[in-house]
Amino acid sequence: MSNIKAQMSNKIQSPKPKYDLGERTAEFGEQVIILTKKLEAHVVNRPLISQLVRASTSIGANYMEADGAESKKDFQHKIALCKKEAKETMHWLRMLAVANSVIRAGCRKMWQEAHELALIFSSILRGSVGKKSLDF
Repeated sequence: MSNIKAQMSNKIQSPKPKYDLGERTAEFGEQVIILTKKLEAHVVNRPLISQLVRASTSIGANYMEADGAESKKDFQHKIALCKKEAKETMHWLRMLAVANSVIRAGCRKMWQEAHELALIFSSILRGSVGKKSLDF
């Protein structure tokens, strides 16, 4: 009998989500910070690093705001900001790679992740347009 209860309680527990976009965007921002801390802060790098860190870390911040949106319109606006910041991040990664050939491979890998995030946010926007309500 206790064996049945244990099996039932396992079924009641909700499984851990396989895909956590909040965690993914946070880890992306962290990886950009780690990458940029390796670079020398000279006249070319300083503004590129600043812009890249701002854009890449704001993806996650805007996603968290979207997750707590108060309306469909607010949600769509925040997700659009996520997409915009992901695309801007792609630009700054490209510029940083040109300025620092030593980290070109790392920039390329992060550029790909930023591109994938932009596609995900585009897909979310397409899916939320025209729906009458969203489950928050």
